[in-house]
Amino acid sequence: MNLSVKDTAQLLSVSEKTIYRWIKQDIIPSYKVHGSYRFNRAELIEWATSRRRGVSADAFSEPESEIQPLPTLHEALETGGVFYHIEGKTREEVLTDTVAHLRLPEEVDRDYLEKVLLTREQLASTAIGEGIAIPHPRSPGLLNVARSKVTLCFLEEPVDFHALDGRPVEILLVIIAPTLRVHLHLLSRLGFVLRDPGFRQVLNDGESRGKIFSALAKAEAKIKG
Repeated sequence: MNLSVKDTAQLLSVSEKTIYRWIKQDIIPSYKVHGSYRFNRAELIEWATSRRRGVSADAFSEPESEIQPLPTLHEALETGGVFYHIEGKTREEVLTDTVAHLRLPEEVDRDYLEKVLLTREQLASTAIGEGIAIPHPRSPGLLNVARSKVTLCFLEEPVDFHALDGRPVEILLVIIAPTLRVHLHLLSRLGFVLRDPGFRQVLNDGESRGKIFSALAKAEAKIKG
């Protein structure tokens, strides 16, 4: 709980008055600490992404970013890969097959990762609506991976992920990041490109890898900063 109302307003590019209204309406995740409202950055990014809300381009500006450049989505997807025909009739079965496809170092315990992803879904669905879910560990860094990965999976058939809009999920974008900072960076960029009509169209059509990467490059190039 490291963000104030002012910080949160800047992060979400809205007024402080709007933040207080959302608190009153119990819309935004918040905590009252010693009489003041505080917010968790990771929860806010997830909340904003699930509601197609933009996040300030300055949200991830940190001094060390110049020393260790943050990956682009294009780079992370190249590392994670694109997979078609992921099987499963339930959320659990889909996650099992998804984990089996992930490009991971041999030392990563896939059974453990599967449990971590399922636990995250049980706490709160990662489905963001319109047939898309973004599974990820609740605590990035647990897997001790060196490279960030975003893995795109097209399901063989739609599966209920308990999305707010009630629509079954057909597409997964799995984030595996070495640190919380990188995780939030990738999650924020995903929230942006998923609002791009061109990129969404190639996803909805289940296009070839080449067309997906081309559309992603165009969408990501529109991100400022």
